[in-house]
Amino acid sequence: MYHEQQVNCPYCGEAFTAFIDLSQGNHQTVEDCYICCRPIEFMIETREAADGPQLLRIDTYTDDESVI
Repeated sequence: MYHEQQVNCPYCGEAFTAFIDLSQGNHQTVEDCYICCRPIEFMIETREAADGPQLLRIDTYTDDESVI
């Protein structure tokens, strides 16, 4: 189950649509920015609902930012 989410690149600041796989639950992934092509680290938080998983939060980081 994919969810379309508008995010801003932490490098160039441009907004683009990311496709988030909610079936993986809480997870981290890396995707390149569609504008500047630099690697963005995504931290995705979901919750289970009666009608399927829902996106609670998505945070984006550069590769040199610390992710705990």
